[in-house]
Amino acid sequence: MTGAIICQELILVFLSKNSYTFLMKTIVIHFNPDLDAITGAWIIKRFLKGWKKAEIAFVPAGELYQDMPVDSNPEILHVDTGLGELDHHQTDEYICAAQLCHRKTKNQKSKIKDIDNEALERLCEVVCEVDHGRDISWPNSENDRYLFFLEEILGGLNSIYQNDSQVAEFGLKALDGIFKVLKDKIKAEEILEGPRAIKFKTRWGRGVGVTTENEAVLTVGEKMGYSLVVKKDSRIGNIRIYARWDRKVDLTKVYQQLKELDSEATWFLHASKCLLLNGSTRNPKMKPTKLSLQEIIAVLK
Repeated sequence: MTGAIICQELILVFLSKNSYTFLMKTIVIHFNPDLDAITGAWIIKRFLKGWKKAEIAFVPAGELYQDMPVDSNPEILHVDTGLGELDHHQTDEYICAAQLCHRKTKNQKSKIKDIDNEALERLCEVVCEVDHGRDISWPNSENDRYLFFLEEILGGLNSIYQNDSQVAEFGLKALDGIFKVLKDKIKAEEILEGPRAIKFKTRWGRGVGVTTENEAVLTVGEKMGYSLVVKKDSRIGNIRIYARWDRKVDLTKVYQQLKELDSEATWFLHASKCLLLNGSTRNPKMKPTKLSLQEIIAVLK
């Protein structure tokens, strides 16, 4: 029995020194990783069952990990390199590695939530546009605002640090944030277009009011063309009113009326006169109003 245990330990030592990479799931991407490569790796780590703790390895673009045939080891996935299942460089099809990775996660037995799939499709579409250079035709593409886009940031970090692992780690965290706000946006669109959204008219244009915890409805509603968006938090009860700055909205009189109707609540009118807040994550001491969403809208009409 003792001899068997010693033999087993020797085998484990041998494996740990000589075959470690075959025991660990590994995602292979190219040096100087771009948005497509990092997004593909992010999708595999976040959504392919069993790959959450996979390591990321780097090779020269187009080459293979340890010179092994591409897709020959199920524990090693080449993404955006190697001309395999998750690389798109062997085709002139309008597709990117991130979309191929998303396709792979959709084909697995364990299902991904519908909203996650929709968010991934929309995320991957943007990545594909950038990877194929379609971003040069975006509106005002020469504007400096696009330098704040993740692809540009990754390029800058690659030039500064020349550390592939560090850049990839930053990209993975950034994509976590992008994915979260993208899902919030999708939910906000559904809420604003849903039956519980209250549409109303004001002297400044169309308004909409909703009861929800989703903070994204405020800015999404403005971008959808509403002059005013009113959100009552379904959990805390506080009110937030956002108005488009380009519609010449002045909420001063609304602010004064609401203070009269509920003097115990905390009301804050922004200097722009376009934001009227009754509660903020930046100031948890603010007291929410007892007024209903309908009562707030009556003042705004």
